[in-house]
Amino acid sequence: MKFAPTAARARAGMCALLCVLLALLAAGCDRAGTAPLGAGDGHARFQVVAAENFWGSIAGQLAGDRAHVQSIIVNPNTDPHSYQPTAQDAREMAGANVAIVNGVGYDEWAQQLLQASASSARAVLNVGTLLGLSAGANPHRWYYPQDVRRVAAAIVADYDRVDPGDRSYFAAREQWFLGRALAPYDRLLAQIRERYAGVPVGYSESIFEGLGEALGLKLLTPYSFAKSIAEGTDVSVADKRTVDAQARERKIAVWVFNSQNVTPDVQRVTQIAQEQGIPIVTITETLAPASASFQQWQVGEMQALERALGKVHG
Repeated sequence: MKFAPTAARARAGMCALLCVLLALLAAGCDRAGTAPLGAGDGHARFQVVAAENFWGSIAGQLAGDRAHVQSIIVNPNTDPHSYQPTAQDAREMAGANVAIVNGVGYDEWAQQLLQASASSARAVLNVGTLLGLSAGANPHRWYYPQDVRRVAAAIVADYDRVDPGDRSYFAAREQWFLGRALAPYDRLLAQIRERYAGVPVGYSESIFEGLGEALGLKLLTPYSFAKSIAEGTDVSVADKRTVDAQARERKIAVWVFNSQNVTPDVQRVTQIAQEQGIPIVTITETLAPASASFQQWQVGEMQALERALGKVHG
């Protein structure tokens, strides 16, 4: 996946606004607004809408049966950067008591939906704002383990705000999620870091930066290459030569690439890595499969990475 060019973003934004207007006209402007507390099935007391399913998975686990959690981006083949929301998306966001967006330029369409259905009663969690990130920062914060924990805490704080009567329930859910649900994820992080810290790896785009750093791996690929691939801008000739040489000369132990953004430059390096017998690991930008939980998805990717590292370093 990659950031949409400025013109494409503008078109996507206009489409989002059009969808919002259509949705609100269909529903009736006098009925627009967040859902009343207590709406939903069973014990669900409020509505949560996440722009992407990696945050939605975490939000759902923290909510338990107290909220209905809906993610808009769930298809692994959908590009969150340039997604064009539907009228149904607009209605869901308009009715959310809690909205979760990634920010940092990643999902501007979601910001458009929120602006079109502003509500002082809605709790809005913008991950980039929470983390104090400025424009141009790496937006892929779900690949930063420490940021995941901060976002989880912020989600619970928003749940406490909209449903203060269930504070103790949400505190217990947070304790369970951070202490038990994430335990295999945390163990793998520590295990790979202990065994393979300092091992040089190549990676196709900036999505892997946070996890690679947390694992203590030596990220040999120039960041300017990874950032260009993620943002859909031209890779410099110098960076192409550097990354090609790293693979051709086997300076990297493993090549990691985002299978949802395979550009000609990524294809070329992947081919070189294959020819040189360098283990290749694929990662994805959103949950794969879409039915997996956040931790199942991440554990699966780290297990694949650990196997690849083991082939080279025992």
